[in-house]
Amino acid sequence: MEISSKENTQFFSNNTILPVDRSSFKSESSSSKEKQSCCGGIKIFLGALSFVYFAKALSGSYLKSTITQIERRFDIPSSLVGVIDGSFEIGNLLIIILVSYFGAKLHRPRIIGAGCLIMSAGTFLIAMPQFFMGRYRYERFPSTINSTVSISPCLQDKSQTPLSALEKSQAKINAGCEKEAGSSMWIYVLLGNLLRGIGETPIQPLGITYIDDYAIEENAALYIGCVQTVAIIGPIFGFLLGSLCAKLYVDIGFVDLDSVTITHKDAQWVGAWWLGYLIAGVISVLASVPFWFLPKNLPKPESRKDSSTSSEQSKFITEDNKDQHKSYQQQVKIAEMAKFLPSLKNLFGNPVYILYLCASVIQFNSLIGMVTYKPKYIEQQYGQTSSKTNFVIGLINIPAVAFGIFSGGLIMKKFRINVLGAAKLSLGSSFFGYLLLLSLFAMGCENSDVAGLTVSYHGTKWMTDYEQALFSECNSGCACSKNDWDPICGENGVTYISACLAGCQASNGSGKNTVFFNCSCVGTLQSPSRSSSAVVGPCQKGNECPKMFLYFLAISVITSYTLSVGGTPGFILLLRCIKPHLKSFALGIYTLAIRVLAGIPAPVYFGVAIDTTCLKWGSKRCGGRGACRLYNSSALRYVYLGLTLVLGMVSIFFSVAVLCVLRKRSSPQDETLSANGERGTCGTKSRKDNFFNSDRLIQTTYWPEKETRL
Repeated sequence: MEISSKENTQFFSNNTILPVDRSSFKSESSSSKEKQSCCGGIKIFLGALSFVYFAKALSGSYLKSTITQIERRFDIPSSLVGVIDGSFEIGNLLIIILVSYFGAKLHRPRIIGAGCLIMSAGTFLIAMPQFFMGRYRYERFPSTINSTVSISPCLQDKSQTPLSALEKSQAKINAGCEKEAGSSMWIYVLLGNLLRGIGETPIQPLGITYIDDYAIEENAALYIGCVQTVAIIGPIFGFLLGSLCAKLYVDIGFVDLDSVTITHKDAQWVGAWWLGYLIAGVISVLASVPFWFLPKNLPKPESRKDSSTSSEQSKFITEDNKDQHKSYQQQVKIAEMAKFLPSLKNLFGNPVYILYLCASVIQFNSLIGMVTYKPKYIEQQYGQTSSKTNFVIGLINIPAVAFGIFSGGLIMKKFRINVLGAAKLSLGSSFFGYLLLLSLFAMGCENSDVAGLTVSYHGTKWMTDYEQALFSECNSGCACSKNDWDPICGENGVTYISACLAGCQASNGSGKNTVFFNCSCVGTLQSPSRSSSAVVGPCQKGNECPKMFLYFLAISVITSYTLSVGGTPGFILLLRCIKPHLKSFALGIYTLAIRVLAGIPAPVYFGVAIDTTCLKWGSKRCGGRGACRLYNSSALRYVYLGLTLVLGMVSIFFSVAVLCVLRKRSSPQDETLSANGERGTCGTKSRKDNFFNSDRLIQTTYWPEKETRL
């Protein structure tokens, strides 16, 4: 084939790679036979697999969008939510080796269909606690609920409350404690996500190899690129679905919505998080249906029947059916086992591979932690609702990431960048991305003015020993609890933890329209001589906060795009700087390291760090610490962005080391490096041949959770 033909037809990107035109090698009759024999079946499989990729990406991103909802619903800290999020990776790791090895021997389409059913079962299991743990109870003073009993918020004397009402209330609490004492419903969410990870395992390795085995050779890369492109649409719909469900009350369909006294802007609001999991589960079930009717094997294209490289499955069949090769195959297996340790030693003796692996693990820690808690950060830092947060992430951030991945591949192809250039592009992308992230430190909002937590009852800021400061002279005559969280907004613009702690003596109205009067603490900040009123719900953040949120969105989108540009060059660097016969092994180690050292621990320790910034913890009805109600905005900003930035900078140091090693190993006359292994780590070869040999391998390898790490 002519060089000019190859240059014009090759198109390399992370998601889509146009195949090399080999039509000059094929006759018209051979082409028509292949189309008639296999194109119909492979296209049906392609459509089914694309839908499965969409389904698994949607459910994975929807879980990210419901992190804060799950935290509030089950009254658990962020660190425990991180464990739930990491359980998906654990489930995937449990059977990845078994599926990858035995999958080629069995009926691959049906194994994928079974995986979809398992994935849907896990998704349904996540939603099940909603139907077994009773209705959601939020903290509200009795007068804000449609009650016929008039009770003063400031209980100067408990005799103001009728005895029968107190007894009934205490009886309900005791009954609830007996019910909750033996149950931790969040475990079902963890097990469901674990099951999702198990079900998702066979989709990628078996689906991609099936296409690679039975598609016409020059169409395989295009088909795989189509699958990956469809997968990027999944997270967009996942976050948009999260936005829709977050607007709906958690017990919609079970309670009278007119009796709900909180709004979606309240810190206690929990949306219909379970509804999205039911929808995602149904989609996964529908995605499994076509695979039960697809054949175990498709007719092989004519152009590949004479190829020296047969499919993985046909190799297994040959080994089973041809007795004359049995003893020879056993000898080969023993030889391969004997080569395992030398191969491992060879791989870990490659300085470029080891340094890039370290850089990737640390960078994925940074990105996974940042993405997992990004909705929480936006909600707490800028006072946005869960619905708006998910809408913004799904509609703005994810397309920016997809465009960045595409741009990285386009730059590699257009400028014909070699391995050394790919290392530079990857390093530059990370450097400028984290540099932009540094600017977000200046785009935060100040803490909300909450009496007794961030300001004193006299207006002094920067409270210390906040639990002791919840009580003041203005509410000393009230029988208040410091564990309550039923915020009200005084007319002075200060939020009070409860109407009782605000010293309110009377109230008017019910539900969301309740107004409290004669609040002695509200009047303290303006003039001690007069008392003031307050309304239900916390006060809004300062006037500058909406503007800061817009700045944050703009920088966040640019940062997401910049970091994504380096994804494709970095992955090509990994492929090109290892010997060809070690590529599969190297990618397996790479995937394992990312999952074990980044996918599982990152959400946990990010959650632990975020928990340290909590100012006010909720209290469970039976005692014990619940979910956080209020965070220190400044501390949250420094912990969340600081941890992300520190990890990113460490990964950049390893990337610099990779670049230095590559420069030492490249000759001044020819800096073009390839993966033929002639010179230790990287040999020299034609750039064009590098792209030709790696175009299909790039698409068939696995980039861990690429479509959901957005």
